[in-house]
Amino acid sequence: MNKHKEASFRLDTDHTSYLFRISKFGHLEHVYYGSLLSKDDKAEFLSQKRSIQVGSSIHYSKDDDAYSLDSMCLEWSDNGRGDYRQSPSEFIMPDGSFVSDFIYDSHEVHEGCVPMKGLPTAYGANQTLIITLKDKVFPIYIDLYYSIFGRTDVITRRAVVRNEGTVPLTIHHIMSMSVDMPDESFQMYTLDGGWIKEANLYKRPVSYGITINSSTTGASSNKHNPAFMLAEGDANEDYGNVYAFNMIYSGNHYSIVQKNERDYVRVSMGINPHGFQWILGEGESFETPECVMTYSNQGFNGTSHHFHDFVNEHIVRGAHKKKERPVLLNNWEAHFFDFNESKLLKLAKDAKKLGVELFVLDDGWFGKRDSDYAGLGDYSVNPKKLPGGMKAFADKIKNIGLDFGLWFEPEMVNEDSDLYRAHPEYAIKLPNREAVLGRNQLVLDLCQKEVRDYIVKNVAAILDEADISYVKWDMNRHIAEAYSSALQNQGEFYHRYIIGLYEVLSRIFEPRPHILLESCSSGGNRFDLGILCYSPQIWSSDDTDPIERLRIQTGLSYFYPLSTMGAHVSQAPHQQTLRLTPLATRFHVASFGCLGYELDLKYLTPEERKDLAEQIEFYKKYRKVFQYGRFYRIKSYKANKVIWEVVSQDRETALTGLFQILAQAAESSDKLKVIGLNDGNYRIRTREQRLYIEGFGGLIKHVMPIELNPDGMIMRVANRHYSMKDCVETYTCSAKALLSGIPLCEQFIGTGYNDKIRMLGDYGSNLYITEKDNGGKWDYEE
Repeated sequence: MNKHKEASFRLDTDHTSYLFRISKFGHLEHVYYGSLLSKDDKAEFLSQKRSIQVGSSIHYSKDDDAYSLDSMCLEWSDNGRGDYRQSPSEFIMPDGSFVSDFIYDSHEVHEGCVPMKGLPTAYGANQTLIITLKDKVFPIYIDLYYSIFGRTDVITRRAVVRNEGTVPLTIHHIMSMSVDMPDESFQMYTLDGGWIKEANLYKRPVSYGITINSSTTGASSNKHNPAFMLAEGDANEDYGNVYAFNMIYSGNHYSIVQKNERDYVRVSMGINPHGFQWILGEGESFETPECVMTYSNQGFNGTSHHFHDFVNEHIVRGAHKKKERPVLLNNWEAHFFDFNESKLLKLAKDAKKLGVELFVLDDGWFGKRDSDYAGLGDYSVNPKKLPGGMKAFADKIKNIGLDFGLWFEPEMVNEDSDLYRAHPEYAIKLPNREAVLGRNQLVLDLCQKEVRDYIVKNVAAILDEADISYVKWDMNRHIAEAYSSALQNQGEFYHRYIIGLYEVLSRIFEPRPHILLESCSSGGNRFDLGILCYSPQIWSSDDTDPIERLRIQTGLSYFYPLSTMGAHVSQAPHQQTLRLTPLATRFHVASFGCLGYELDLKYLTPEERKDLAEQIEFYKKYRKVFQYGRFYRIKSYKANKVIWEVVSQDRETALTGLFQILAQAAESSDKLKVIGLNDGNYRIRTREQRLYIEGFGGLIKHVMPIELNPDGMIMRVANRHYSMKDCVETYTCSAKALLSGIPLCEQFIGTGYNDKIRMLGDYGSNLYITEKDNGGKWDYEE
């Protein structure tokens, strides 16, 4: 058996090293992934030692009975050569078997990134290493791509399969990456959920066997986001080894974490093999999506910072890269389908008075779209709702002083639509089965060129006719029937659909770089790095309840920066939960993202209107910090608290949100802890917020000189026109003191009220501003 020279490959970022080598039999052996190594560290000393055979193992070669693939840490592995862990590939080889043996053939190094043909990739890499593996028997090759993004401490990986033989190669299963690591008592963290409860963080121990994180819905899905983490057992937000993974892909994904009896953990990630089959003819190749990985020994905040920087620097692109996002008002929760031009213009004028910058017209403007039973697929403007057409309406919004945005759902069609009546073959459905519906709609077949052309033509026509600066692109159902009349091999369907989607997005928005695209899929059903290559921000969830959003946005923050999260203030009780939450908390949660409003302003009291105007003014002042600052999840020692913090790029301003879920009787004292600041002295103050009289209920009569009915007319009128100020705290101290935490004023604990009592109650919150003390006066000082 041929032996190979045992060369090694080392990939360094600013703070991490990734090391693997060619084994003596040509396999890629993983050696190390972790903190930056010394330049003198050698692979031979850091690699695992094989000094004796493992019982019940298969010997790869008669020349070495200790060389068993099943007990090695590998970068890539195969079927049928003694490795019983799940292989990153499964092919029907030219001899009809599933057995393959890919070993090192060659390598090359490129400066920067190597672009892909039909899939989005990260950009701006320092270097890309390409390792070519060749099957030992057949002329089939796998190119493994490793791209280094040094400053963000990220390495990306992908694979390309090439068939250089004359016999077709059938691919059943091909991952983008695979790596084996020694176990560190790993815990696996995933983002799981569903509609209106996306991205909830779940933790489970990595035990013997396989844990799968995957989607089969046709999209990256609200059920299981493609991103996940492996963390050593005692890791927390600021300490411990954490390995984080994600995928630049918007379709069905599949990741495994597999622990074997030797306590090695395999991580493999790529396209979901569910319903997948791809046949490569002579000279053809198949590219897998790009996967992203990072490591930090500074806990979950460490890997989050790497990924946040990576997304802002190497995923989001074009005119909106690192550009501050507008404050918008979306009309959906105000009107649903029941609107006319008069209603919309009244809402827009009120929004302008409050400081809103962008007015977004949501669903219901086209065809016979008076409910979700009709109209999808059509693009004719409804003359009853907008009698002058879209351009005339957009001009009226612009004349008010607002930018104009518009909602589309181009991937869908209703059976009750002009498009479906003319072209029923455009919809995804099988010819011999009754179609299944979701939200009363079918999915359009993006595998068909005619469908892609129809979408591009009609969306582009609307965008070019009217002065539109923002698009909300929705997709409100999962794919069920994976079938396209355009394909002979239906195993290509799911992947071809996503390639078609990326083509459509490119054709529409690349020629129109001024348009800000916000992707949506019933909320966060397609929140992934692939979409972020086209859409700089994503609607995080249809759930606008801030208490639910604390879970959703916290989960997303482990992998995605605040600049990507659409977050809105809505009316309460909330339409998704019937929970009644304070207006201040709704704003405080939404401010940690791309702020918007989604409510009917005509029902606000004068005091609430003042409140919203003050919120928007405050957000605009600190918008850059909220959207592009360094975000931290601060550990709370109380189960009923969530604490978020964002720090400016110069590390001299911090904004801290302290959120209380449920109040407790006689609540103990709270501390304000602020991290990530430069050394020096700082001044801290509470953002002023209103206390509405109705929140005191029957207690109000005990502080009045005369007894009044708390629910009577006088008190209702007073609540509309008068409010009280909540406790405002101001302090001056050092960054070191803030790192430890400073005690805050007490909450209301039932023994009385004064202006030094924080009135939080259920779902209450405070937002604290911390700024470098450079002398001089603050805004609130006269």
